[in-house]
Amino acid sequence: MANRSYLYSASTPPTAEANPEKIRCVSEHNWSIPLAHKLLVGRGTNIVPSMIWNPRIGIAADFAGGAALLGDLLRVVGQGLPDDREFTECVARTTAHLNKQRDAYFVLETGEMVSLGDEDPEEAVQYLVSHDIPDAVTRAEAAIAGADDAWLASVRADWQNHFASFYSDALYFSFPGE
Repeated sequence: MANRSYLYSASTPPTAEANPEKIRCVSEHNWSIPLAHKLLVGRGTNIVPSMIWNPRIGIAADFAGGAALLGDLLRVVGQGLPDDREFTECVARTTAHLNKQRDAYFVLETGEMVSLGDEDPEEAVQYLVSHDIPDAVTRAEAAIAGADDAWLASVRADWQNHFASFYSDALYFSFPGE
């Protein structure tokens, strides 16, 4: 079994009392929380109750802000890959799916990933929210502004691991009423 990170969209973040009324599947990624997921939850980021697991290990964020940030980074990554048809198709699929599943919030489910280490899962999510996600956003913003070409080159060289997640209407964990 692969451990995955799962990304959803919803009109409200989950609360201790209830999951959002409508939850749309966005993406899942095997064996890591990819750069794309980190950027998509990079605006208005908050730790929330998980919709799948008991600990408080979900991450909710502004959908529009995260989608815009990822779109801007994909644009500048693509400028260095003008003849890469596979990258162009990946961007088109990703963009179309995000537009179809658009809502007010992204909800990133991290449980399978943060449970792989020895650290407490809630502490691991706190570190993601306070360090990993802001660092990814800062690097992406710098690359978009033309101020971090070395990082941008490294992202281009490994774009499949950063952006080629499984985008679908049905993920391993789906919710009724989707």
